[in-house]
Amino acid sequence: MSNSSSISQFLLLAFADRRELQLLHFWLFLGIYLAALLGNGLIITTIAWDHHLHTPMYFFLLNLSLLDLGCISTTLPKAMANSLWDTRAISYSACAAQLLFFFIFISAEFYLLTIMCYDRYVAICRPLHYGTLLGSRACVHMAAAAWASGFLNALLHTASTFSLPLCQGNALGQFFCEIPQILKLSCSHSYLRELGLLVFSACLAFGCFVFMVVSYVQIFRAVLRIPSQQGRHKAFSTCLPHLAVVSLFISTGIFAYLKPPSISSPSLDLVVAVLYSVVPPALNPFIYSMRNKELKEAVWKLITKCFPEFLVCPSSSTFDL
Repeated sequence: MSNSSSISQFLLLAFADRRELQLLHFWLFLGIYLAALLGNGLIITTIAWDHHLHTPMYFFLLNLSLLDLGCISTTLPKAMANSLWDTRAISYSACAAQLLFFFIFISAEFYLLTIMCYDRYVAICRPLHYGTLLGSRACVHMAAAAWASGFLNALLHTASTFSLPLCQGNALGQFFCEIPQILKLSCSHSYLRELGLLVFSACLAFGCFVFMVVSYVQIFRAVLRIPSQQGRHKAFSTCLPHLAVVSLFISTGIFAYLKPPSISSPSLDLVVAVLYSVVPPALNPFIYSMRNKELKEAVWKLITKCFPEFLVCPSSSTFDL
């Protein structure tokens, strides 16, 4: 790449200058990271173990947990290491790899959320065709398409970003390697090419977002026509968690990459980056499990099976939130 000889490393944003605050950030991120590992790992293990959960909805949820684990594992460990060892450096190749893998997981997750929206639309609005439209082969193909699209999108953006000549120093205003921050270091008009790619990706994401909005309008119209209150509650319980995840993910992600430079500031960029790269992977397992009785019961069965001597099976009311 054209600028690899001039820059051998980048300097990431430090969360604090005082040693006590650096250690506080380390322990805070360690707790978040362990919670994400535990929550997503438990969902993956439970869905793989319980054959009753081998349905399209849980298959996509398993893939979402895998993407969440990859996403948070790409950014937080390096940030924790920097806080623990009081350093900011990341090598040029490590920065490129971090950006590549992060963009793979974040892009694939967005496409997968779109597919999960389609799954809920078919399940509620066209239930008689659910088995035909979302058979096992179709689900595998859609999940594979999400992963492959994320990889191609990330490869294109990473190659375009790191082919730019950089002459504005090597300090990034973010705690991980992020495209907007690297573009700020460019010293030529070539960065307009990457901006064009970002706009194209944003248009594609906007198309997916419109699809989700239209789908949810149809879903809510169908749900409100359900005569029984119990049926409406069950339908909403499977849709609202997905809607919450999509809303947080899309709003913060689009703002991070397309916000005007005039409103950019280090503290705002940091907060937005945490909201779209750290919070969703940590909260998704709890968002999806809190309102899903079937998943909660399966998780509890797995825990009691693995640790029968420490746990006593609770009453059925434990699962009713």
